[in-house]
Amino acid sequence: MDTLSGIGVLDKVMAILRATSTGPTSLGALVDRTGISRATAHRLAQGMESLGLLRRDDTGAYIPGLALVGLGRAAADAFPLSTAALPVLRRLRDDTGESVQLFVEDDGQRLCVAAVDSAQELRTIVPVGARLPMDVGAAGKVLRGLAERGEWLASVAERAPGVASVAAPVRDGYEIVAAVSVSGPVERVTKRPGLRFGDQVVAAARDIETAFAHGI
Repeated sequence: MDTLSGIGVLDKVMAILRATSTGPTSLGALVDRTGISRATAHRLAQGMESLGLLRRDDTGAYIPGLALVGLGRAAADAFPLSTAALPVLRRLRDDTGESVQLFVEDDGQRLCVAAVDSAQELRTIVPVGARLPMDVGAAGKVLRGLAERGEWLASVAERAPGVASVAAPVRDGYEIVAAVSVSGPVERVTKRPGLRFGDQVVAAARDIETAFAHGI
């Protein structure tokens, strides 16, 4: 387990939160992913569950708790880029009919800092505060610097079966600070999501850059 803060219990709690952010995690998997002893992991997970930081799914595996929803939204609201991006994300959602997200890179993962969900019953949902891998999905590729300026990148069924996405970089000067993404079921977004929505996602990225630069 990495030591980040120098305060052991805080580092362990953060390791547990990150381990469970990728999906339901049994106690055994929690121990394997964090390197924390079984007794300590069990004790901390129970305490975090009592505080609403973790909860259990139907199988008894640990998943992020509902207390994190409000905390994540508060953190995102205090992040200037997400504030500037929200009107653009809503417009992009309305124009495409699909869910839209804004991701930033954080400690080797992509962190969702803003999201607006499609109004359709079958849709992609990525909650604010969700941490996803960088090595799969269009937004992950963008944040890894694989897209040129004015270019979009797409993915089909990389992170989750039946889901396709297209993303474009948001830059501050030459630095990539975020990725804006449209995602949805392959049945609607198609297996060529870039051809369907790529130009709109790139235009939204430029609008976010302008709004952020002008403090809108």
